[in-house]
Amino acid sequence: MSQLFGRNARDRPLSSEDVQDICTAALTDLPLDGKRVLVLIPDHTRHAPIALFFRVLCAHLLPRVRALDYMVATGTHAAMEPERLYRHVGLTASEHRQDYARVHFFNHEHAKLDELVSLGTLGADEVTLLTQGLFAQDIPVTINRKATLYDHILVVSPVVPHEAMGFAGGNKYFFPGIAGLDLVEKFHWLAAVITNPVINGVKDTPTRKVIDRAVRFLQVPRTCFAFTVDARHQLACLFAGAPEEAWSKAADSSAELHIKYLDKPKKRVLGLTPPIYEEVWVAGKAMYKLEPVVADGGELVIHGPHVKAVSFVHGKDIARIGYHVRDYFVKQWDRFADEPKLILAHSTNVKGVGAFEGGVERPRVTVTLATAIPRLECEAINLAHRDVGAIDIARWREDEDTLVVEEAGQVLYRLREQARS
Repeated sequence: MSQLFGRNARDRPLSSEDVQDICTAALTDLPLDGKRVLVLIPDHTRHAPIALFFRVLCAHLLPRVRALDYMVATGTHAAMEPERLYRHVGLTASEHRQDYARVHFFNHEHAKLDELVSLGTLGADEVTLLTQGLFAQDIPVTINRKATLYDHILVVSPVVPHEAMGFAGGNKYFFPGIAGLDLVEKFHWLAAVITNPVINGVKDTPTRKVIDRAVRFLQVPRTCFAFTVDARHQLACLFAGAPEEAWSKAADSSAELHIKYLDKPKKRVLGLTPPIYEEVWVAGKAMYKLEPVVADGGELVIHGPHVKAVSFVHGKDIARIGYHVRDYFVKQWDRFADEPKLILAHSTNVKGVGAFEGGVERPRVTVTLATAIPRLECEAINLAHRDVGAIDIARWREDEDTLVVEEAGQVLYRLREQARS
């Protein structure tokens, strides 16, 4: 086991000085002098003090390394435009030119196939072992070509419960962060088959095993700065070291910080999504994190006037397929076998658990959009609609059968009896 630096901030949030001390301790003895270093960072859809990490890492590394570049691990999200990327890292364009001219910024763009390189193939026998027999097929492992051109890769990784991985972060910044679609599609669909309520907030998952194995194909040393943030977006922990070990410690912190238990389900849940969720592709996290506490036959409302689109990248595919429960796809596989598995996974995770019998789909709960997306568009993709302007949030809070959740999508809600089982 490699050396691990960092700590949980149980008495107070970590300060910028704490971050600097932990980063310095982790980096000082790494053989980075004269080397080319790539830093992977999340995009703007994650709660993370990226500007702080940018300043700290640059201060320590620019005097030492030959090259220091940053790549946004977009996964299958849209690329960040320059002005938004500058805000994300706490820079202006003029500061970049004057003080950080050596630093280059890149977006991972999964659809640009000429920017990908094959690292190898996960064989069907190994996949069978990793997924406990759920999947038994070869999985090509592809990654952004730039990742192979550096001497060391650093990962700046927030950690929260996640619908496909159990907990986000760590090696997820390689797969799907900067990967091609082959592995991404397969592990998202694998998680969807297991179902979000079963996998979300669990550390030891088949999907985590797959990506931890896949990253071993990449022969570039890796160091991860894994952290959690509290409800005020302050750092609650930071661990630096090998990605698997740093992520594991941060996931333990996330389990304490980001999982909340209720004694009984609610008939209606209103998830107030944060402004960083501008599309259902990410605002769907409200459903992922709140589904377990919605009563059978209840309603989950994804609320956000800032949610303006279903998906900036995948909108056409979702419009064609719509949102459906898992068995709607599985029991009509001849119809959906050739559809993108990433879209099917997103679809069923947003729609939630349910049944499909005799040609009739019966979701366990109703998922409603109260966003800037018009009623007809919501109904066309098989989701309910409410006028976002007509929802009186204060009155909903007063209803004992309603749960109103701020910044829905960050904290996972479960029933206490689920924790005991």
